[in-house]
Amino acid sequence: MSLFMTRTAPRFAVLSAILVASVLAGCTSIGGDLGEPSAGVGTEATVNPAANIASLSQIISVNPRNAHALNVRATAYAQQGNLQAALADFNAAIQAEPTYVQAIANRALVHRRMGRIDLAFADYARALEIDPSYQPALVGRGTLHRQAGRNDQALADFERAIRMRSDDPQAFHNRGLIYQAQNRHDFAIDDFTSAIGLNPSAPEPYFARGLSYLEKGDPRAAVEDFTEAVRLDLQFADAWAYRGVALERMDNREQAESAYQRALNIDQNHPIAREGMVRLQSGRGGSFGSFGRSG
Repeated sequence: MSLFMTRTAPRFAVLSAILVASVLAGCTSIGGDLGEPSAGVGTEATVNPAANIASLSQIISVNPRNAHALNVRATAYAQQGNLQAALADFNAAIQAEPTYVQAIANRALVHRRMGRIDLAFADYARALEIDPSYQPALVGRGTLHRQAGRNDQALADFERAIRMRSDDPQAFHNRGLIYQAQNRHDFAIDDFTSAIGLNPSAPEPYFARGLSYLEKGDPRAAVEDFTEAVRLDLQFADAWAYRGVALERMDNREQAESAYQRALNIDQNHPIAREGMVRLQSGRGGSFGSFGRSG
């Protein structure tokens, strides 16, 4: 559940000494989708969630108020999509340790996934009141501001987050989306490039950078980015569709039609792909549509 998916294959293992140390150190936060911030995934996040839950439940049965173990188990529940169980554990962790900023910020992600945006904002505000330097809460709150169209507040949060920690790809990606919405595409491209350098396995920054290249009139660079996005995620319909747009602008109609068809195979009602196919099949030019999925 992160700003963009970190595609790391889970390692199936039982709770190890390293995991126990991580639990006791309380270093876990939710990791996971280009939309939600991660507070920094610890060693335990690479363990199979089911094995993780079983082992952590043994720890919690001995000490039901072990806030760190509750936070880690809640993370595992969230990775499984069991948001109600995750919420219950985060609530218990915060009740046991009211100033536990990681659990508070993680609970905000669960509230957001459940559509409880006001509660998510409240948790981020609480986390930042406890620790104004807690960077993941800034990224999380900025993401909510961005999605609500409050670009000035979002930009302020992302810039502050980047000043605090310059190795967070999510902060750069989100700030790039703000610049993109403001038609400041050179700045956006720089930020997406930074995000890619920090996490080259995430397809969304490639897609977003490709959109900005399109807006700057560089379809060749856009094709390269959209191609990388679909290589990383073959089911990325928006990237296939806009790859078609870029190829069409290069007058490569055959490959453009193939890209549009790939998008339609994933989403038969995809508007950009449908419009592109109509243009190509009717032999006429036209509008290429607006930006698709970029955050």
